[in-house]
This record gives sequence, structure tokens and C-alpha cells, in this order.
Amino acid sequence: MTPRTAIYPGSFDPVTLGHMDIIHRACKLFDKVIVAVLTNPDKHTAFTVEERMDQLRRCTRDLPQVEVGSFNGLVADYAAENRAVAVVRGLRAMSDFEYEFQMALTNKTLNAKLETVFLATRAEYMFISSSAVKQIAMFGGNIERWVPACIEQDVRARIYAGGQS
Repeated sequence: MTPRTAIYPGSFDPVTLGHMDIIHRACKLFDKVIVAVLTNPDKHTAFTVEERMDQLRRCTRDLPQVEVGSFNGLVADYAAENRAVAVVRGLRAMSDFEYEFQMALTNKTLNAKLETVFLATRAEYMFISSSAVKQIAMFGGNIERWVPACIEQDVRARIYAGGQS
């Protein structure tokens, strides 16, 4: 039997505990979860694609059904290439829903076999984003409650000491 595979795409710059919550929960729903780092040359990121993939591998090493990959282009095409049946998306607030709903409809048009599964973010992670983590780190703030312990030093070293945003 073919494993039921889902794609969880994102920039993950850096991965947050909110992302990890969605990954853990997606693993309960699917046999395989591909956490896919989007490569977007137009977007300034603090970490390279390779660094973000390494961070995700470290953060998910206890989850054998997780595979970390990267892609550029359309999520619908990447999903088809990997025989994924679903795209997993986390929703932090109602404002996320409109954009995500539009993307779900677009992906469904591009790949009729692809479903989108929305997972509501836990209350403690609703307000946090990778951008907020970078801003807090840039000013030397405490980020331990928002990023996995295994990458906290990476974020501090790159953002605070390096002065990048």
C-alpha cells in the first residue's frame, strides 16, 4: 500500500515551535510528511536553504516519518512529484485563512488530486512567526519559548551577533 504523504511547505526561516507543533500533528494524520523548504531567490532570508534543511532535520530527528526537502516552483507540482495527497497548512489567525484558502483553491485547480488540510495553531503560538523570532533575536531578546532548543544557538549567533534581520 502506498503511504499517505503530505507536504508541509514553508520558508522556515527559522523553524519555530509553532511549525514543530504542526509537524507533530501532521505526523498523526499521515504516514509520511515532507517538510519542504521553499527556495525563493527574491526573498531575503537569514539562513540558506541548506541551513534551514539542516535545522529541520535536527528538529525532526525523532520523527521517522518526516522527510525534509526543498523546492522552487509550484507546491502542486512538488506534491505531484512526491505523490502527496495533501498540503498541510497552519492557521494562526483569521487573517491567514483568506490567503490560505485562495492558495488551496489554486493548488486544487493545478492538481485535482491534492487536498489541503488546515491545522489551527495552538493558542500559545498564534502570535509568533519566524519574522517575530528574528526581530526578538536581533535585539537580544529571549527566544527559547518560540524555537526548538536544538537551533536556538544557531538563531542567536546568526541574527544577534550577525546583525541580520
